[in-house]
Amino acid sequence: MGEQLKTVPNAVASLVLGICSIVFSCFFVGLICGIIGLVLANKGIKCYNLSPEQYMGNGMLNAGRILSIIGIVLNGVYILYVIFIGVIVGGGLLVSDILQQ
Repeated sequence: MGEQLKTVPNAVASLVLGICSIVFSCFFVGLICGIIGLVLANKGIKCYNLSPEQYMGNGMLNAGRILSIIGIVLNGVYILYVIFIGVIVGGGLLVSDILQQ
């Protein structure tokens, strides 16, 4: 029988964290999941590139990396949205207070 190949290290973890980063993209937890998932995926890619003959395909690892990147971008957009709305609403209240005086 042939040698049984292992799954690339951190493949499942990076995939799960990538999915969580998208699901929780409207919370700051998603940003943390995305960053950790991206770090784990990069470590797994380095390990896979050292000896690709020892591991099964790295599809889960690539999917986890891509999902983590998408989750980080979505979280960044959400944070900018919250800051923008805060400036508009906060600035609007400040202007109305000044006009009332």
